[in-house]
Amino acid sequence: MALSTKEITLLELAKGAQQASLKLSSVSTGQKNQALECMADLLVENEKTLIDANAKDLVYGEEKGLSQAMLERLTLTPERIASTADGLREVASFDDPVGEVSETSTRPSGIEVSRMRIPLGVILMIYESRPNVTADAASLCLKSGNAIILRGGSEAFNSNQAIVKLWHQALEEVGLPAQSVQLVPTTDREAVSELLKMDEWIDLVIPRGGEGLIRSVAEQSRIPVIKHYKGVCNLYIDESADLNMAIDLTVNSKVSRPSVCNSLENLLVHQSVAEQVLPLLIEKLKSHTVEVRGCERTRQIVPDVIEATEADWYEEYVDYILAIRVVDDLNMAIDHINRYGSLHTETIVTNDESKSNEFLRRVNSSCVMVNASTRFNDGGQLGLGAEIGISTTKLHAFGPMGLRELTTQKFIVKGNGETRT
Repeated sequence: MALSTKEITLLELAKGAQQASLKLSSVSTGQKNQALECMADLLVENEKTLIDANAKDLVYGEEKGLSQAMLERLTLTPERIASTADGLREVASFDDPVGEVSETSTRPSGIEVSRMRIPLGVILMIYESRPNVTADAASLCLKSGNAIILRGGSEAFNSNQAIVKLWHQALEEVGLPAQSVQLVPTTDREAVSELLKMDEWIDLVIPRGGEGLIRSVAEQSRIPVIKHYKGVCNLYIDESADLNMAIDLTVNSKVSRPSVCNSLENLLVHQSVAEQVLPLLIEKLKSHTVEVRGCERTRQIVPDVIEATEADWYEEYVDYILAIRVVDDLNMAIDHINRYGSLHTETIVTNDESKSNEFLRRVNSSCVMVNASTRFNDGGQLGLGAEIGISTTKLHAFGPMGLRELTTQKFIVKGNGETRT
């Protein structure tokens, strides 16, 4: 069957990315860092161009009826552009994992066996809103020796085009192939379906967005997929908690940026401190326009709270909404997390070291915290620099994915004429 022009274009896109990845796998750290530094400078120098392109997307987003949370994700500001540039410079400052040799041993046969870190190859990134991801994801792929194909949402198409144009300028200025960073040149959804069949040319798919998008990608793809269906993050206030700290952590986890995946969705409170902490906490949450939904025991303490349903415990609101449940003890809190959580981020607020250790040991989400806001589950905050996403599947990466998570290891063997009997 003859291929259409669109299919040929996508195939050429994928083939070009693979050729670029072969070159990137052996490029020096210095040359990759030059490209990152150049791109960081270009982002700052072209702030007005980027904001003008983003303004078109915001108009389109409003016409499309995007929620305020989605529009907030979509917005580029001078501060966000500067922060993105700083993230690229931070990635440039990190050690390059490519070529790192470890786990060396000499076998009884005399051969020396080691492992060497290598890039994954070509990564297809499918994401919604957040045009800063176009810069962040590409920076991590470039530093780890991978080529990337970017497929952003239609709502961010102008912003993404402007950013990728700067990427091409930066790459060409330092002598690297422009195909190292490519944007799918159409918002047609059929393009994604075609790319997901190209397992000969693309090595990994990372979808980043709503649960519907990620499930659709996972169902269609012939290529391995890093999955992160949703971020149902939980915070548990233990009976020994510093209650002022608990209030501050809850409010920060929920309101500092409710549209992101590490925002708090479920609050669990030990029954012995519920009457003391909930009235103060709920009052403070409402002062930040947070809609509170609560279990029966919560509503007995604060009657004007909306009744929580079973569905609320599973919900990723990405909005100013929080569900609260009073629990009997640590075991009940952990049972709730295991049943309703999404393996993303969980926090315990406690002054009991044995309780914190038990929580850390028994809760198997990608990031488990003690006395800290859920908002810290972020590649930059955890020392990875800009992250390409957060994986809630345990193969091959779990949690925020930085440079090392964008590489794998091959065995290398050195001998001196040894033969096998």
